[in-house]
Amino acid sequence: MVMIGTDSHKRTHTVVAVDDVGRRLGVKTVRTNSDGHFGLVRWSAQFDEVAFALEDCRHLTRRLEADLLAAGCRVVRVPTKLMAGARRAAREPGKSDPIDAEAVALAALRHPDLPAAELDGPAREVKLLSDHRHDLVVQRTRIASQIRWYLHELDPDLAIPSRGLKRHCVVAELLLELDRFDGTVARLARNLLSRCDELNHQVNALEAELRKLVRALAPSLLGIPGCGELSAAVIIGETAGVHRFRTKDAFARFTGTAPVPVWSGASKGKVRLNRGGNRTMNCALHMIAVTQARGIGPGQVYLAKQQARGKDKTAALRLLRRRLSDAVFTALRGDQVGTAHTLAETAIAA
Repeated sequence: MVMIGTDSHKRTHTVVAVDDVGRRLGVKTVRTNSDGHFGLVRWSAQFDEVAFALEDCRHLTRRLEADLLAAGCRVVRVPTKLMAGARRAAREPGKSDPIDAEAVALAALRHPDLPAAELDGPAREVKLLSDHRHDLVVQRTRIASQIRWYLHELDPDLAIPSRGLKRHCVVAELLLELDRFDGTVARLARNLLSRCDELNHQVNALEAELRKLVRALAPSLLGIPGCGELSAAVIIGETAGVHRFRTKDAFARFTGTAPVPVWSGASKGKVRLNRGGNRTMNCALHMIAVTQARGIGPGQVYLAKQQARGKDKTAALRLLRRRLSDAVFTALRGDQVGTAHTLAETAIAA
């Protein structure tokens, strides 16, 4: 096995080929376009059995991944922390593109169970839409705060309902109220209200599109009490394929709900809160847990049982998040099987 490690930048990819004992066999630098990528495939043909190891920074390596997979190459993703550890342990001092590429290849050789790269599926579409909606909501929140200060300066008695700037009718009424005022503050307030209304339309359109996608991709996930379409969209997008995880415990480590062991000797069995993992996923699970704690689903009974055992509310919610991680894993596995069956039936019918 020859492992080809890659150090990626915006303009170039530098690769280093090493054999199964870590000896450097070759170095090459190519451009970050399809011609450069397929030139890399041709260069790798001099070796018998080849695998590519890419540092997991998909904003730089996504197109390279797609071209390599289209050419039939095997590609694995190396987490950055593994590459950094391999570079520190290397005998060659300093930092350069070949040194980094070799560190990626060595890390891949030391960890044969790294996740294999694959072509993007519908989960990436959900993630792109969900992330874009989040960005628009952040913009709208900032603009709404500015609007409230401008309106307070113009007329302190002008009442704005809580979360009212998310509604088209409230924005239209405020624009009519601003006709009474002149000056720079009123003009800026009108511009911001128009922008807020535009963001409302965009956010609502994205939410409608996400609902349609999520209902088709994850009906079992939506069956979990407290899990709405938007939370499900976050979970689908961040998971990027539940088949990447061997067990529910591996999935819990990804979501940041698996505790971290902190014992030595006689203190065996002690754990602490996991502050790692995917924090976006952790937040989505927390929102589901809070919703269940309010009486939707079995979470309220579970929290009461844990508090009766002496757990405070925070610790009980933490345990509930762990159970919800398992439930989400099971639901995603079921939805994956259902989607595969649907695609197979569609292919047979075609």
